[in-house]
Amino acid sequence: MAHLTTNPADYQRQLDEKAQTLTAMLAPFYNSPVAVFASPEEFYRMRAEFRVWHDGDDLYYIMFDPETREKIRIDSFPVASQLINQLMPAVLDYIRSRPELRQKLFQVEFLTSTTNEALISMLYHRQLGAEWEASAQELRLFLGQFGSIDIVGRARKQKICLDKDWITETLNIEGKKFQFQQVENSFTQPNAAVNQHMISWALSATADNVANKNTDLLELYCGNGNFSLPLAQNFRQVLATEISKTSVNSARYNCELNAIENVTLVRMSAEDFSAVMAGEKESRRAEEANLSSFDCQTVLVDPPRAGLDEDTVELVRQYETIVYISCNPETLVDNLKSLQRTHEVTQAALFDQFPYTHHMEAGVLLKRKL
Repeated sequence: MAHLTTNPADYQRQLDEKAQTLTAMLAPFYNSPVAVFASPEEFYRMRAEFRVWHDGDDLYYIMFDPETREKIRIDSFPVASQLINQLMPAVLDYIRSRPELRQKLFQVEFLTSTTNEALISMLYHRQLGAEWEASAQELRLFLGQFGSIDIVGRARKQKICLDKDWITETLNIEGKKFQFQQVENSFTQPNAAVNQHMISWALSATADNVANKNTDLLELYCGNGNFSLPLAQNFRQVLATEISKTSVNSARYNCELNAIENVTLVRMSAEDFSAVMAGEKESRRAEEANLSSFDCQTVLVDPPRAGLDEDTVELVRQYETIVYISCNPETLVDNLKSLQRTHEVTQAALFDQFPYTHHMEAGVLLKRKL
């Protein structure tokens, strides 16, 4: 039996190397120590997906080596949450002898919360009917011993939800609890513990606004409100934009869930919003948001790996304070080369979302130069 292992004994060395790398990358813009936020050494990833390999009567999970494309049998996955590790063998053991669940199953995806909720998505190369649904309900009851479990079945142009296709995650941010709907196949931060550090850091970075709470926050790429909702306590209002319809709907739901009333959400890409703000484009959604009622002096961006495009860089440099969360320090550095003409980095942080990999998540706080 093979399984993917972590090496907690080597974790600190790897984290130190990342900190040194990020410090060197940011050296042209920032010469103070980078704050480092470590991850739990095991059981930190709240979601995982596995291909299912059929080998005669046997059935097991595999992942593919990203370089050689060799398949690797996965019997345990210590980077994933403890709930995922409990559910992995339980799911396979149950479906192994049940053809209606096993036939042409090719992938299983797990999404879990810190409060023992899980959504299991089962993907098939065949259409699913009433027989599958009845058997999946029985599987759901069986898995109830591990927590609150939901199951989704997927096939070509088909999706069956036994109940719902989302979980509710609860994050503890500086002594306050925030709840977030996390929907299947939509973006969520994978490492809950580090995500809490990221939000707390952003909350602290914008704390100087609290004493005189008469300015507003603009957030681009807001997702399901991961930053918007906790940071709303630091501002009079928050104007948040996001292109994904699913994420915008979740963010609105999450505002209601947390009784937060000073967040306005606009479904719009950062590029389109930049064009609207530059007067190059009109938008009914922007008009409905009543943009003139906002006095945004702080902007928070959490862009995809490609970083900010030129127009968005020009937009964010108009704000007094920029909070930049980056999942790719290389594009962050490219953006900082432009932003440093008007702003200076006053804080920097490393968030170890992905231990035992080369990936780094970074945060920088920029203030307009005097």
